[in-house]
Amino acid sequence: MNPAGADGARRRIAFVPSRYGKAVVGGAEAVLGELAHGFAGRGWEVEVLTTCARDHYRWANVEEPGVSADGAVTVRRFPAVVDTPRAERAALGARIVAGDRLTLAEQQRWMNDDMRVPELFHFLLDHGHRYQAVVFAPYLFWPAYACSALVPGRAVLWACAHDEPELGLEVFRSLFAGVAGVCFMAEPEHALAHRRFATLAPHAVVGAPVVEPGGYDPEGFRARHGIDGPFVVYAGRREGAKGWERLLTGFARALRRHDLPFRLVTMGVGEVDPPPAIAERVLDLGFVSDDERNSAFAAAAAYLQPSANEAFSRTVMEAWLAGTPVVANAASAVVAWHCERAGAGLTYADDTELGLCLDFVARAPGAARALAAPGAAYVRRHYTLDDVVGRVEAAIEGWTGEAHRS
Repeated sequence: MNPAGADGARRRIAFVPSRYGKAVVGGAEAVLGELAHGFAGRGWEVEVLTTCARDHYRWANVEEPGVSADGAVTVRRFPAVVDTPRAERAALGARIVAGDRLTLAEQQRWMNDDMRVPELFHFLLDHGHRYQAVVFAPYLFWPAYACSALVPGRAVLWACAHDEPELGLEVFRSLFAGVAGVCFMAEPEHALAHRRFATLAPHAVVGAPVVEPGGYDPEGFRARHGIDGPFVVYAGRREGAKGWERLLTGFARALRRHDLPFRLVTMGVGEVDPPPAIAERVLDLGFVSDDERNSAFAAAAAYLQPSANEAFSRTVMEAWLAGTPVVANAASAVVAWHCERAGAGLTYADDTELGLCLDFVARAPGAARALAAPGAAYVRRHYTLDDVVGRVEAAIEGWTGEAHRS
């Protein structure tokens, strides 16, 4: 690497989410997007390197490849490549979930039978030296696995680590140990990484930015969607990994046991497929704008977070900012940690406790709102964009600053 290239990289940063844009549903993608604009606001030259895909189910190339501008951020899109059918990956994935021990070669085939971005690989091979830091998220997708090694001393991993079988794969050991630094969003995620990996690269718990809306329109939301009575809301990906199917069955049982008045309003991507017995009580809005999502939070009696696999859970923070009670799966160490630390939120261990939480919200809505009130102060105290970007910037400067240049 020539010295001029290294010097020219100062305060130039690339963020590498697998997907990017307003039409994308995903926590890691949203966080990296906000960080990109936050760093641009601090005078960094910022690029986003991403795919042309919007969803992680098919990885269809919807956006045009090439270079565009998103405000002060330069966006470079590369085609995602998916070989279908991915029969071997599905078979290997089933073995991973079952706890089978895969050989390293099998793990590598499992990774490479997923979405790949060859043009991104070659771009970083040729131009990676132009950046002081290249931030990859999440750990589980091919760009972090395959491309981080191309920028030694510059790669930063935004881990998004969950307590899942994949995290224990040998193929990820070199990723978590070999990058310049690892960013964690919460202490339980940090502790999990230490349990799973004997060696970790330099790392920091930095949180995640949550931008507070300028206002809410709860009554307008109700009018636009024809909602008269009380409802609870879920926002995010409707899939097993996020606890969606279990939430539907738990909600159905709660309706039967407690004669609840609620409808379940859901927003996001993925199949909804409610049980026939409660199909009329489930209203799917599909993908909605950020403003509409925020107004839904403000109008809801409670926000439901059924996922055990959370590295931060920004939707919990958005609900608290709207003054809305949170009812969350206690199996998520991160969300339970937030609820205890904030002094806000209700957690449940099973369907019976979910029903009791919903019954409390239905019978004592004022008390439920009062329970949620400390949550907004918690978010403002720990997770403003400026504060989080400052922590991330300090960490990256420490890991990739001039004293660390090769």
